[in-house]
Amino acid sequence: MKIIETGITDLVIIEPRIFPDARGYFFESYSQVALEKAGITTNFVQDNQSKSTYGVIRGLHYQKPPHTQTKLVRALQGSIYDVAVDLRKDSETYGKWFGCELSDENKRQLLVPKGFAHGFSVMSETAVVFYKCDDFYHPECEEGIVFYDETLQIDWKVDLSKVIISEKDKKNLEFKSFVSPF
Repeated sequence: MKIIETGITDLVIIEPRIFPDARGYFFESYSQVALEKAGITTNFVQDNQSKSTYGVIRGLHYQKPPHTQTKLVRALQGSIYDVAVDLRKDSETYGKWFGCELSDENKRQLLVPKGFAHGFSVMSETAVVFYKCDDFYHPECEEGIVFYDETLQIDWKVDLSKVIISEKDKKNLEFKSFVSPF
């Protein structure tokens, strides 16, 4: 596995070694040993999966203490633009965001550490997204930042006139109103 730095501490892209042949391909999508060799010692306890259509934006979500989550995100089918926002108040990159394409073609994963808001947009006709979490979902700890936040200015890489968003995500905070618990 190749670890690619993003310019934001602890937020990394994980790129697997792919072994193609006449039958198709093979790769290790997760190896605790390989990640530990790279200094990543996260113990994942829950897997989540979603299917969405073009223009869906999910996020920006985070879980506040005591149930913060690290996530390892990948697209099993289709293509997404995956975004993480640094919410760690003592970080040099507080309020900065990073985005990258995750797809069934590139097989990349994004490791989103505790203290980040996370979201994605669907760039293909449909996408199936799979992610591991190092803590269980606790609805009482879930919060979010609105996807169209004027301070963050995230380019979601989809036609905003076709965006589909949940009623819950429409009620997320603006970044300027956010007080970091991290």
